[in-house]
Amino acid sequence: MRTNYESDVVAWAKEQAQLIRSGRLDLLDLEHIAEEIEDVGKSEQRELANRMAVLLAHLLKWEYQPFRRGSGWQSTIRTQRSGITRRIHKTPSLKSSLNDLDWLADAWADGRTMASQETDIDFDTFPEICPWSIESEILNENWLPGTV
Repeated sequence: MRTNYESDVVAWAKEQAQLIRSGRLDLLDLEHIAEEIEDVGKSEQRELANRMAVLLAHLLKWEYQPFRRGSGWQSTIRTQRSGITRRIHKTPSLKSSLNDLDWLADAWADGRTMASQETDIDFDTFPEICPWSIESEILNENWLPGTV
């Protein structure tokens, strides 16, 4: 039975896996398989970007609302740093994203937006460009903005 990719991607994926395992490579939907493989990489990149944006938002909140600092924010910062480190360890090619200025600018803009929405601090109050370095500050488990 040939399942249509557009009508039921889960059934389609199971069918494609069965075809591969049974050696029926002539029946594979190669174009959609290629798309799905590319999507796996994009999904990993999205997760990294989302984690970075959440981390940056919490670092901004930490710096701009010192009177609201607490263990919840510290926990989120720690969790996101750990998640980013794990993602990069499991998928080393993602590390290049951290050095990509466009990628960082997008994550920074998303982090600014989140922080603004969660604090009612005007978006433009936050720096237009991320003032922190990735390695020595953002991902440094011992660093928090506004602390010495």
